Amino acid sequence: MPRVTKVTQPTAVPAPTPALLVVSRFRVPDGQRASFDAHARTALSVLVAQPGCVAAGLGQSTDEPDLLVLRTEWTGVGAYRRALSAYDVKVGAVPLLSLAIDEPSAYEVVVAAGADGLVEFDSGLAADAQVVRLGAAAAGAVASVTTDRDR
Repeated sequence: MPRVTKVTQPTAVPAPTPALLVVSRFRVPDGQRASFDAHARTALSVLVAQPGCVAAGLGQSTDEPDLLVLRTEWTGVGAYRRALSAYDVKVGAVPLLSLAIDEPSAYEVVVAAGADGLVEFDSGLAADAQVVRLGAAAAGAVASVTTDRDR
């Protein structure tokens, strides 16, 4: 049985252990592969240069060669979001990422395996994550805000 360590505080995460895994999948027709690979190399270079990026890579399906995955690993969701705001990323990676298959791509790491065994992490999801979705209000009804301009 492997050794299991339970980590309950984000600050206790061992340095090389990513807290966020981002997986972006792409369907790339054969005739567009060379261009895609060049853009992917640029995207990987600018992403891995961002603070908080632990690792990055491009993979190809062994069953469907036109299915590719660009994966990045981050120290946390904050580092990932800040990276997406960086000018170099907006220019060198976002155009490619916008071509990804439309599906969820960011995953928090809940169990990591290493030479010393398994490390389990508490979820960072908010208690109301299954109720309140992106773009939804946190309350049943939100009153309009009136400013001096509206009067």
